[in-house]
Amino acid sequence: MTELTDLKYTAEHEWVALSGDVATVGITDYAADKLGDVVYVDLPAVGSTVTAGEVCGEIESTKSVGELYAPLTGEVVEVNDAVVDDPASVNGDAFGAWLVKIQVDPADVDALMDRDAYVALTGGEA
Repeated sequence: MTELTDLKYTAEHEWVALSGDVATVGITDYAADKLGDVVYVDLPAVGSTVTAGEVCGEIESTKSVGELYAPLTGEVVEVNDAVVDDPASVNGDAFGAWLVKIQVDPADVDALMDRDAYVALTGGEA
């Protein structure tokens, strides 16, 4: 189990785990719950550059289509093909079903929210 207080969060409901200069990114359980049953995930290509705050992918559910925003600027170094092949895994374990890994400037992570700020953003539902 991922320790949720060790993660950083965005207002777009992504979580970020930093290891060295690689940020592992996924969507929160709050986002997965609001989306409903995830049926399709479109992720950026390995080697592509993503820009913080800009759309870099798409998550479709039986209820809606959600956009995946890059929480940080950097180069995509890995995508989780298992989630692409089995999108419902996001609903089963939002904090285990990471989406992309991005090589970033580690200092940029400090600008993201901590767990308490994210819980406050969601009105205590996170």
